[in-house]
Amino acid sequence: MKRSELFFSAIQVPIDFAMIVLAAISAFAIRDIPQILALKPKLYEFPFESYIKIVLIVVPFFILIYAIGGLYDIRVTRKFWQETIRVFAATSIALVIIIVTIFLKREWFSSRFIILAAWGLVVIYIPIARYLLQSIQKWLLIHKGVGVHRLLLIGGNEKLYQIKKLLKNNLGLGYRVIGQVGYVNLKKIKEIRKQRGIDEMILGDPSITDDQQEKLIDFCAINSITYRYIPTTLQTSRFEVRMLDGEPLLEAQHTPLEGWGRILKRIFDIVGSAILIILTSPIMLVAAIAIKLESKGPVIYKNERIGNDGKKFYAYKFRYMKWEHSINKDNPDLEKALEYEKKLIKEKSVRQGPLYKIKNDPRKTRVGAFIERYSIDELPQFFNVIKGDMSLVGPRPHQKREVEKYHEYHRRLLTIRPGVTGLAQISGRSDLDFEDEYKMDLFYIENWSLWMDIAICLKTIGVLLRRRRN
Repeated sequence: MKRSELFFSAIQVPIDFAMIVLAAISAFAIRDIPQILALKPKLYEFPFESYIKIVLIVVPFFILIYAIGGLYDIRVTRKFWQETIRVFAATSIALVIIIVTIFLKREWFSSRFIILAAWGLVVIYIPIARYLLQSIQKWLLIHKGVGVHRLLLIGGNEKLYQIKKLLKNNLGLGYRVIGQVGYVNLKKIKEIRKQRGIDEMILGDPSITDDQQEKLIDFCAINSITYRYIPTTLQTSRFEVRMLDGEPLLEAQHTPLEGWGRILKRIFDIVGSAILIILTSPIMLVAAIAIKLESKGPVIYKNERIGNDGKKFYAYKFRYMKWEHSINKDNPDLEKALEYEKKLIKEKSVRQGPLYKIKNDPRKTRVGAFIERYSIDELPQFFNVIKGDMSLVGPRPHQKREVEKYHEYHRRLLTIRPGVTGLAQISGRSDLDFEDEYKMDLFYIENWSLWMDIAICLKTIGVLLRRRRN
C-alpha cells in the first residue's frame, strides 16, 4: 500500500462531505421551482439556518453508509462506473432511511422537493468530484510514477508472460514490473529488493515446495510486500481473490491492519490514549513524587526499543530501579550498569529464548517494586502512543539485543507497531516462553479487529488488578 493511495482515499471523506453539503445547499436554492412552474404561491417558509443544522447532522450518516458500502477503496485502479453505481445505491439507501425518519417526525422537515432534489444532486456531484480526484491520482500515477506498485514475477509459465505484457502496455493499471525470476530464489529476490525495491510479487511456479512457500510468505510479511499467486492446488485460510485481465489471483492477507484498518486503529489509539492519560494522571503524579522522594535520578527514563519496521524508539517508563543501575544513555555509570545486568541475567533469568526475566531483581527500589508489580511504570507509554511510536495494543516492544537473537520468522512481530498491552500480556504477562508469546502476537497480527483491541484493553484492567509475580 502506498502513502499516496492512503492520502487520496482519506481525502475522499471530506470531499464527499463537502459535495453532500453543496448538493443540499443547491437543493435549497432551487426550492421555489415547483411553485414557479405551477404558478402557485409558496406554501411554507423554512429558515436556512435551521435547514443547514439538519444537513450537518445528516451528512455523517451518509458518510457512514458510503463506508459500509465500500466506497473508500484504496487503489487508484477502481472502475469509475462501478463506483458511480455504488454511490447511487448507497445514496438511495440513505434517502429511504431519511424519508422514513421524516415520516415519523414530520415536524423536523416537510419539503419533499428539497429531499428529492438533494438526492439527485448528490448522485451527480459526488461522482464528478470523485472522477476529478481519480483523474489527478491517475495522472500522477502514469506521468510521475506516484503510487506505482513495483512488481516482481516469479515463475516462467505463459500466464506470467501474458501478465507482464499486459502491465507493460497498460500503465494505468498501476504496476511496473521490475523483474522476473524463473523459480523461487530468496537470495536473488533479496538482491532485487535491495536494488530496485519490491511492493508486490506474483508467484506462478507450481513446483514450489511447502517449505519454500512458507519462507516466501514470511519474507513478504516481514518486508511489507503484497504476496499473490496464480492458484494451483495451493489453499490458504486467509486470502482475497482479485482479478487481473480475467485471471484470478489469490492475495495472501498478512494482516487486516492495511488501509482503513490502519487508519481506524490509529484513531482508536489517539482517542484511547488521550482519555487514559487524563484518567491516570493522578496516579502518575503520585508515582512521580514517590520516585523523586525515594531516590536520586530522573523520574522518567527512556528505554531504547525496536518498533515497527525495525526502527528504534525510546519507550517512556517510570524509573523503578536505582539510577546507578538504570540502562539509560544519560546514566554516567552506564557501563557498570550493563555489566551488572549481564551478570544478573546469567545468574537469575527465568525465561527461555531471546528474552530475559530477572527473578527478585535487587536493583529495584521499594517504590519501584510496587509500581512495577502493578505496571504503573508503563503508564507514560501512553505518550509514546500519542507520538506514534507505539499502539495501545500490539506485540511487546523488545530491546535491540533481544531482537538480534530473533529467528527470521520472529521478525513478523516488527511488521506493526508494538503495544502497551497485548494478547501475551493478558495471557501470562512476562511468564510466557518467547515462542508462546510469539504465537499469540502472530495470531493478533493475522486476525486483528477493533473489537479485539477493545476486548484486550478491558481484560488488561482485570490483569492489572492482580499482583504480578516477581
